[in-house]
Order: sequence, then structure tokens, then C-alpha cells
Amino acid sequence: MEEEKKKIQVKFDQTQETGVYSNAVSVHVNKNEMVFDFGYILPNVKPTTIKVTSRVNVSHDTAESFLKILSNAVLDLKNKKNESTNSKS
Repeated sequence: MEEEKKKIQVKFDQTQETGVYSNAVSVHVNKNEMVFDFGYILPNVKPTTIKVTSRVNVSHDTAESFLKILSNAVLDLKNKKNESTNSKS
């Protein structure tokens, strides 16, 4: 018998539905967790300054899972771009 896939429901707080823009990320690692600081580079500010908009703490296992998911998503995006470019030729 085929195992049923687990259904996971994701819910967002109303303030999180639109998300937060980020064009910079910093990663800090310690023995228990990884910390991701997401932010954006403030324009026309010297020295270059990044305003952190969100901090996410994750376990090492969660970070490894995130890496795999993100890698697959980036590969899918690259493949779609290549298909689009090749179909226009």
C-alpha cells in the first residue's frame, strides 16, 4: 500500500502576507544553530549600510533542508530561463 503524503498547512499572520524585500543576507553559525539576517542596502548612504528587516534562527538540519530546497528552486528557475531563451531563437 502506498503511504499517504503528509499534508502540511502553512498559515501567515496578516502582517506577514506581503513579505519583506531583501537584497542582502548574512549568515552566522554556532554549534547549535544558524542565524540568517535578511535586509536591504540603504541607497545613497556612505558607508554602505544594510538595514536588517528579519532575523531567522534555524537548526542545522533545517538549514540543510533549506539549502536543498533553495538549490532546486534556483536550478528550476535557470532551466525555465534557458527554455525561454532557446524558444525565442
